[in-house]
Amino acid sequence: MNTSHINTPDIGLVSWTWITPVDQPHSGIAPLPSPSIAPQQPRIDLLKPLRHWLDSIEVRDRQFAHQICRTIPAQCPFERDIKLFGRTLIHIPPLCKLNPLYEEVVALRFRALCFLADECGEDISQYC
Repeated sequence: MNTSHINTPDIGLVSWTWITPVDQPHSGIAPLPSPSIAPQQPRIDLLKPLRHWLDSIEVRDRQFAHQICRTIPAQCPFERDIKLFGRTLIHIPPLCKLNPLYEEVVALRFRALCFLADECGEDISQYC
């Protein structure tokens, strides 16, 4: 496409503005209602105690840190490619992020890895 025929008068700027109404005599037309933000109902989080418990676990023991790193995988074990004759038929995406406690479990594993590397001075490459 050749753009040499487009010049600046052909370019326009579109924007939305909100004009507040000025006191006018009643014209028989009802004004639009102003958008109101309804207060949201507080949501009940049934997993909050479990999330708090997982976040409060402190890694202070070397064997416990090793056990956490062995138990919690570095990558989602459910992600798969189903192949037939060298061609991918189906890709199953990682479903771990559907776990409502995913962030807390990954954070616990990270704390264990940091403890092993920083406090114990161990090589954690076997867990990566």
